[in-house]
Amino acid sequence: MSPAISGRFSLLDHNGRPVTQDDFQGRFRLVYFGFTHCRVVCPRSLTKLSGILDRLGERAEKVTALYISVDPDRDTPAVMRAYLEDRYPRFLGLTGNTEQIDEAKRNFRVFAQTKPDAADPDGYAVPHTAIAYLLNADGKYCTHFTDTTESQEIFDRLSAALDEPT
Repeated sequence: MSPAISGRFSLLDHNGRPVTQDDFQGRFRLVYFGFTHCRVVCPRSLTKLSGILDRLGERAEKVTALYISVDPDRDTPAVMRAYLEDRYPRFLGLTGNTEQIDEAKRNFRVFAQTKPDAADPDGYAVPHTAIAYLLNADGKYCTHFTDTTESQEIFDRLSAALDEPT
């Protein structure tokens, strides 16, 4: 276990409701940081994680999948909701102001920084850590999965965590 990853946050969900990590007490949390304008890494990761949750069947009901924005200027609750409900309905989008997002990033040890990007209509992108974090039902860090972790390995490790007695 890594005490450096506290898993704490205070944000808005994609329905505009304030939420903290305590709102998910009793459920595993699969947490991924990204942004809705991401063209490659986020869609690939969200697709992979959604497929794994689908494969888990009924066991996936123990897991809340959270997608935390690293782009609070563009990712309002409404934007997050439209993006996720359309493409990745298993995920609940979380966003907030810059200070709230920065605090969540610190608490998960996530790097994300805005940089110019001529290919983006708004002129910037937000390169970020491409890691999915698994927190147990008590909100404690269990493990993480990098962007390059194979789907079967994620499935196996997530299954093992879900099958452990609480």
